[in-house]
Amino acid sequence: MRAMATQLEKGRAFRALHERAGAFIIPNPWDAGTARLLAQAGFEALATTSAGSAFSLGKADGQVGLLATMEQCATIAAATELPVSGDLENGFGDGPETVAETIRLAAAAGLVGGSIEDASGERTIYEMRLATERIAAAAEAARALGFPFTLTARAENYLYGREDLEDTIRRLRAYEEAGADVLYAPGLKRGEDIVAVVRAVERPVNVLMGLEGAAFRLEDLSEMGVKRVSIGSALSRTAMGAVLEAAREMRERGTFTFASKAARYRDLNEMFGQ
Repeated sequence: MRAMATQLEKGRAFRALHERAGAFIIPNPWDAGTARLLAQAGFEALATTSAGSAFSLGKADGQVGLLATMEQCATIAAATELPVSGDLENGFGDGPETVAETIRLAAAAGLVGGSIEDASGERTIYEMRLATERIAAAAEAARALGFPFTLTARAENYLYGREDLEDTIRRLRAYEEAGADVLYAPGLKRGEDIVAVVRAVERPVNVLMGLEGAAFRLEDLSEMGVKRVSIGSALSRTAMGAVLEAAREMRERGTFTFASKAARYRDLNEMFGQ
């Protein structure tokens, strides 16, 4: 029987994905079952989704809290041999030391990477100096770990209605200087904006797909120079959408045709029983 991969091995494998040629997809499970499904599908790494995890608990995004988030991350990381990066939101606090402690807790939960947003829980973008200090503290905490922990710094402008490419690039450059390993500006939808970000920085760039109005193929994004492609809560919302559609069919029409699209019981049972 093959030995379980260590956190060191997972950390090195995850870092190596960012160093090879071409872009890779890092899909976002929200529980142990979806993590195992995605691993079975052949993906090489996973990333948690704060929204998807919150929805699975019957809560809104941002309402889960630090401890419950770490429990969810630990469950997902333990469910698969794949490297798992965590959606660590804004680090669960404004201060740099709070963010650093969140990185240490993420590592203790079995993660080998994590992202930190530059927006507060009140949905405001942090002032540049504080935002950069937060990433610097996170990077220092990550470097002190006994394995490669890939830190992703997020510039949230576009998700907050601030479609300011110049400021977004300025922030990503500052986060790169502060020690971030991967740079990420979720919400970019135009190819020219994605290319501008990739050309403005030297570290690998993550791009979010699964948003309305952003319909690039992996091949397209790879040609733009993107290194990593995540999908946020898109898979979770797809699953929730299927449940809602099935519920409407049963309630409004009294029929059950939705079951024809369901995964087979035998297939799931055999896979999860392995």
